Amino acid sequence: MQKLTDVEANDIQKKEMRLSKIKKREIWKTNLTAWLFLLPFVLLYLIFMVYPIVEGFIISLTTGGFGGDREFVGLSNYMTMLTDVYFWEALWNTVLFVLISTPSIVVLGLLMALLVNMGLKGTTFIRAAFFVPYMLSISVMASIFVFIFQPYTGLLNEILRSIGLIDGEIFWLGETALAWMSILIATLWWTVGFNMVLFLAGLQDISEEWYEAADMDGANAWQKFWHITLPSLRGVLTLVVILQSVASFKLFGQPWLMTGGGPGTSTRPLVQYIYELGFRNWNPGYASAVSYVLFLVMMIFAFIQYKLLIKKED
Repeated sequence: MQKLTDVEANDIQKKEMRLSKIKKREIWKTNLTAWLFLLPFVLLYLIFMVYPIVEGFIISLTTGGFGGDREFVGLSNYMTMLTDVYFWEALWNTVLFVLISTPSIVVLGLLMALLVNMGLKGTTFIRAAFFVPYMLSISVMASIFVFIFQPYTGLLNEILRSIGLIDGEIFWLGETALAWMSILIATLWWTVGFNMVLFLAGLQDISEEWYEAADMDGANAWQKFWHITLPSLRGVLTLVVILQSVASFKLFGQPWLMTGGGPGTSTRPLVQYIYELGFRNWNPGYASAVSYVLFLVMMIFAFIQYKLLIKKED
């Protein structure tokens, strides 16, 4: 009887080993199939994303024009930035725009989402009207606002003159403060609809039972917003703030098409400065170095915002 038991145990062990080999073979085949499907994307990602990042960093350590001989200069391009007044001016212009535009666009996007979420008559039309500008290209949007803000024949000056608020001309795009305000208004009109959609999705995920319980406890509208709506939107709010900050750091099209970076260089952002360094001054090494500094600044801002906004959970 004991021998029979040993034989049975031996058979069971062999069966388990066979099943283990079969399972490993199936897992290997599944992984191979998955990698075969992923391979085209991985190759394209390596070619168009990873390789340019690595090559760009190598270029930032060299000097010389496109297609010409390069000379390795180490961290010389990065050291040059320390004394480059145009770099610091462009960096400040970019940071200033981020600090002004991000809160404005995020708050307005939330207010628009709250309005749409109220379920008033014409909500579908209002939602579409808010989102449609986001579908326009940057060139179309900039052309619209150049027409609005230009002097003499601009729409805004004509309206202000017709109601008697001004007698002469206001050069909206010719004075630094007014130019920044014009760029901010154009950006807000163009991009706020996307943030509204994100907030609206978050609002629609909040359970109505929470508001009903708050009504039973006698909470007013502000208390429900502060203690229910806003905490429930923490994740969406973090996402929107980070996305908006990154988008604002990449500011280029609005000042380039509306003011050309002027008056002077007072509205020139860092991305425009990088473009001018690389494709006008023909200095790709220095332009690449400035690009990596911009990337580092964006990462620091995003990390700080994430730490400030995200709620640590047990």
